[in-house]
Amino acid sequence: MMLDGTEDEEKFLAAGIAGLQQNSFYMHRALDSNNLRDALKYSAQMLSELRTSKLSPHKYYELYMRAFDQLRKLEMFFEEETRRGCSIIDLYELVQHAGNILPRLYLLCTVGSVYIKSKEAPAKDVLKDLVEMCRGIQNPVRGLFLRSYLSQVSKDKLPDIGSEYEGDADTVSDAVEFVLQNFTEMNKLWVRMQHQGPSREKEKREKERSELRDLVGKNLHVLSQIEGVDLDMYKDVVLPRVLEQVVNCKDELAQFYLMDCIIQVFPDEYHLQTLDVLLGAYPQLQPSVDIKTVLSQLMERLSNYAASSAEVLPEFLQVEAFSKLSNAIGKPDMATAGVVTLYSSLLTFTLHVHPDRLDYADQVLGACVKNLSGKGKIEDKKATKQIVALLSAPLEKYNDIMTALKLSNYPHVMEFLDIPTNKVMATVIIQSIMKNATRISTSDKVEALFELIKGLIKDSDATPNDELDEDDFKEEQNSVARLIQMLYNEDPEEMFKIIETVRKHILTGGPKRLPFTVPPLMFSSLKLVRQLQGQGQEENPFGDDSATSPKKIFQLLNQTIETLSGVLAPELALQLCLQCAEAANDCELEPVAYEFFTQAYILYEEEISDSRAQVTAIHLIIGTLQRMHVFGVENRDTLTHKATGYSAKLLKKPDQCRAVYACSHLFWVDDHDNMKDGERVLLCLKRALRIANAAQQMANAARGSTGSVMLFIEILNKYLYFFEKGNPQVTVAAIQGLIELIMNEMQSDTATPDPSADAFLATTMRYIQFQKQKGGTVGEKYEPIKV
Repeated sequence: MMLDGTEDEEKFLAAGIAGLQQNSFYMHRALDSNNLRDALKYSAQMLSELRTSKLSPHKYYELYMRAFDQLRKLEMFFEEETRRGCSIIDLYELVQHAGNILPRLYLLCTVGSVYIKSKEAPAKDVLKDLVEMCRGIQNPVRGLFLRSYLSQVSKDKLPDIGSEYEGDADTVSDAVEFVLQNFTEMNKLWVRMQHQGPSREKEKREKERSELRDLVGKNLHVLSQIEGVDLDMYKDVVLPRVLEQVVNCKDELAQFYLMDCIIQVFPDEYHLQTLDVLLGAYPQLQPSVDIKTVLSQLMERLSNYAASSAEVLPEFLQVEAFSKLSNAIGKPDMATAGVVTLYSSLLTFTLHVHPDRLDYADQVLGACVKNLSGKGKIEDKKATKQIVALLSAPLEKYNDIMTALKLSNYPHVMEFLDIPTNKVMATVIIQSIMKNATRISTSDKVEALFELIKGLIKDSDATPNDELDEDDFKEEQNSVARLIQMLYNEDPEEMFKIIETVRKHILTGGPKRLPFTVPPLMFSSLKLVRQLQGQGQEENPFGDDSATSPKKIFQLLNQTIETLSGVLAPELALQLCLQCAEAANDCELEPVAYEFFTQAYILYEEEISDSRAQVTAIHLIIGTLQRMHVFGVENRDTLTHKATGYSAKLLKKPDQCRAVYACSHLFWVDDHDNMKDGERVLLCLKRALRIANAAQQMANAARGSTGSVMLFIEILNKYLYFFEKGNPQVTVAAIQGLIELIMNEMQSDTATPDPSADAFLATTMRYIQFQKQKGGTVGEKYEPIKV
């Protein structure tokens, strides 16, 4: 059925256009021959096509625009006629003899435009005559387009101040009266459309009315362009008349659109000075009107006006804009999303107009909390989005989370967010801190901040871990980690309090979060340890326990690592133990360093079972232990013996070999003469050679080939390192023998080709040759080696 209706409408439109084109052709022919009577006859017949009631507003508009183009040409012809001596008054009378009222009024408006231009009569009289005569068309669609045509042809001919059509005193009032009268009649026609036809076509009529709304709104735009409409006239005449029409029409669509038009077309300073009147109209509108959108747009315009220049801010104070808007917002009874939208707009307004009045901003947040109280967590997506906008406004304005933390109601608003949105808001807060490099330097502020972002720090019972997106989770926790790194105070006592506060919060984070959040806390703590060491603080184990000391910090770190090792993150716990041991070494705290190494060894023995993780761990242990200088002989021997023992017990022979030759560095430390034991270095290297040889034999037994000689070449490089460092136990003979062993292995029939091993050996040989060519002591040392 719809298809048939659309096809019929297309036929009616095509017929209308054909009739219009045919009559316009004859009209043009009459115009060319200066035949006025025929021109009027055919123009009236052409305009009769607009009398149709069979077209939708959209299709009618197509027909109207074609007629409009022809009327502009007819108007030019009338102007020519008057210049040739034709009386415009006679012409004005003549067109009124057209048979049908609609063509008659279109022609009358066209001639009226020329009449005003001729200035043979005051513009106000002609306009008044035209606007009154247009009442003859009461069909909504035809009447709207006719009055739109009248508005179009008269907008540049209004008796405005400075206009060439300005008449005697008070002509501006006549111009305003004309536009207001036309607006009133058009609005009545527009509203009447809603009540014509069957109720089942209500939605269709609303759609058609929406398409025509600009015809009505253009009148308000014309009013705003009249130069003579100053603030007084706007306040006393224009706004009351327009609002009267808006309120009295009792139509939801018209009220919403026209209130929006008023806000958009008239100047901001006018709105500010008439705030009482404008806000007073809102309670009188239909209950179904979307007041939140209109009020939000009003506040947005006023906010932008305030932001445009500091000079206008006194005007806002003078009219008490904040209190008036606050009262207006508190009255409407609407859905949660609407309430939050209004408070978000009011807060933006407040931050622009009263940036120094944090109490006003807090008052807005408090009013929002009061309005939302009893509603629990807000799950409406629109509402939560607006709450995020509300909470983001202070951050964007002040670029400082510290200012937001001063707002007592800020955390209360966050409590209304559901868990996912709470995380989004917490991320926004952290990003603001990062972007503005905000310094948070007291434990109280850190406490308040971590309360705000607890959605990212603490597991929620309502959100099972298996529902979390892994990538999102990692990004969230990385942002928390970056935040922890930014917390700093130069005063050690306050910094220690910050560390304790952060620790208290992050330890509630559950097993998935701790591996992300503990490391940055540990490194912040170690930074404080080194700061205390740099200040030359004496460590006194029997001193005042209340003062912050490295020992006290290490105790805290020890407890933290124990927590981490209990949540199945032993590799990370071991790494952090070694970091702490190295820091204790720098502070000359041997017992503390030994304790951390003991913990690392326990973790290695009891918790780390994966072979790859063991390899990584043992190399970390060896590397850290090599840098330690605080241990006495007995402690160092115990730790070193353990490390070499672990190395020899790794699962794979190549891993054993590499770990054992790495242990050789534990017995030869540069710049420490008491830590140079050439014999034990040689023992490690020989043991590594035996393991490498065993690996070769195992490969030969399993695969029938001896495998790569890469391990032998690596050991050769260790020999060369210690030879160069002056270890007397590493001799030329030992190096020469190892080179020959490697050459023999590579030339063996069972050797497996390995290009990387060949390249490594060639590089090693070139190095020996290079050292020989250096001359001097180094050259003499390397000379006996044959390559």
